Amino acid sequence: MDETLVHSSFKPPTGMEPPADIVLPVDIEGRVCNVYVLVRPGCIKFLSEMAKYYEVVIFTASLSKYADPLMDIIDQRMVAP
Repeated sequence: MDETLVHSSFKPPTGMEPPADIVLPVDIEGRVCNVYVLVRPGCIKFLSEMAKYYEVVIFTASLSKYADPLMDIIDQRMVAP
């Protein structure tokens, strides 16, 4: 997922308005941190098209408390097959 479908950072990207496609609050050791997510161009369209033909399984080595909510948001943005 990371660096293929999205690029995430704890710092907002500079020179962009809005500062990210998704701002995801994540609890890390009792402290809520905002994760600024840039969705790669064409990602949503690609996933929407592939979902018409395949069961899409996304892999990440990231923590589930970050990855699960992020994939839920991306799922909501996909066009229904």
